Amino acid sequence: MNAVDIIIKKRDKLELSREEIEFFIKGIASNQIPDYQAAAWAMAVLLNGMTDQETTDLTLAMANSGQVMDLTGIIPIEVDKHSTGGVGDKTTLVVEPTVAACGLPVAKMSGKGLGFSGGTLDKMESIPGFRTGVSQEEFIRLLKTTGLVLAGQTADLAPADGKLYALRDVTGTVPSIPLIASSVMSKKIAGGAQAIVLDVKVGLGAFMRNLDDARQLSRLMVSIGKLSGRKVVALLSDMNQPLGNAVGNALEVKEAIDTLHGHGPADFTEHCLTVASHMLVVGQKAGSLEEARRMVEEALSSGKSWEKFRMLVTNQGGDVSYIDDPDKLGKAALIEVVKAPRAGYISEINAQVVGETSVELGAGRVKKGDPIDPAVGIIIHHKVGDKLAEGEPLFTIHANDKGKLDAARIRLLGAHKWSDSACEPLPLFYGVIE
Repeated sequence: MNAVDIIIKKRDKLELSREEIEFFIKGIASNQIPDYQAAAWAMAVLLNGMTDQETTDLTLAMANSGQVMDLTGIIPIEVDKHSTGGVGDKTTLVVEPTVAACGLPVAKMSGKGLGFSGGTLDKMESIPGFRTGVSQEEFIRLLKTTGLVLAGQTADLAPADGKLYALRDVTGTVPSIPLIASSVMSKKIAGGAQAIVLDVKVGLGAFMRNLDDARQLSRLMVSIGKLSGRKVVALLSDMNQPLGNAVGNALEVKEAIDTLHGHGPADFTEHCLTVASHMLVVGQKAGSLEEARRMVEEALSSGKSWEKFRMLVTNQGGDVSYIDDPDKLGKAALIEVVKAPRAGYISEINAQVVGETSVELGAGRVKKGDPIDPAVGIIIHHKVGDKLAEGEPLFTIHANDKGKLDAARIRLLGAHKWSDSACEPLPLFYGVIE
């Protein structure tokens, strides 16, 4: 068996065997297969696709290229949630403690933001002292004793995926749906997940711009779950406008805290309740979505979700005084409310432009290693379909640089489109794939 024959076989649109895929992935992980051959193979996959079985074999090969966590002796079932990335998506901060408050342990590994898509770890690290880097021993101890842990992914998990992704990023092969699906699922499986809820974003502020591609990706990831013995559900959710109102790390933490106290934005609250309900069902804690919905609503309204969030912050070294009094969280030096330049209905709030603007303010990274300013960001006060009078507050910019604030104002005004006639609100979800 050799790499050239495997590349040729995929080039010629033939199906690779499990052994061939395992050989190739082991070669990438051990550096025995050079970058130029891995890149050629990735391009062949982009152009010719893979069957569901090939993609599953690829997923498992990448998961097994490093450490695979086994939590079966620690908790009855490990349930995970994964979002494909979005603008204003602070869902984990509400969903994880809510699910844990319902008695279903949650061990989640998240990432930092890159590009206009925010990262869960960056948001949590705006709480002074909060540690996202925990050892495997501490990860297991926290899960066993408290049923709740939120940590960064380690380099030991699916290392072949990390190497392949870095190559895809510079060879024009990122959009391959089999490679996207296997990348997402390999990290979840390596992390020990037995049941997974996927929040697949669709729209202007998402990696998947159109619904057909998002459905194809979701169907494939659900199929990988089935073929690898995992329970997977995919929710197709809108990302044409930001989720909730806040975009920016400390601002999003404040919004999550508001939501845990029962007065968060309506769209964000509903999104969290829906995702949490599906997690309880796939985690076998509820027999139906209706039962699960009652459980998560009770956890939120009773304050149990909030207490779990406080426990999470405390357990991982965070200073809870900053979440008990969110006004203590970092504040920007310059805060400007920008008013509606005209009356009418909002027909579009371009989520990508909003996300990119928050990055330019300093809330995100253009490249890995860039510093984050936790205090800066944007509050978008309205949603598509809202009717405004001229002069009503449209958005608020939190900045630490006057030039950046001025540039943000222009970009954000351009991100809002107007109509003289009524516009339909955007749906929160487009469907569920099981």
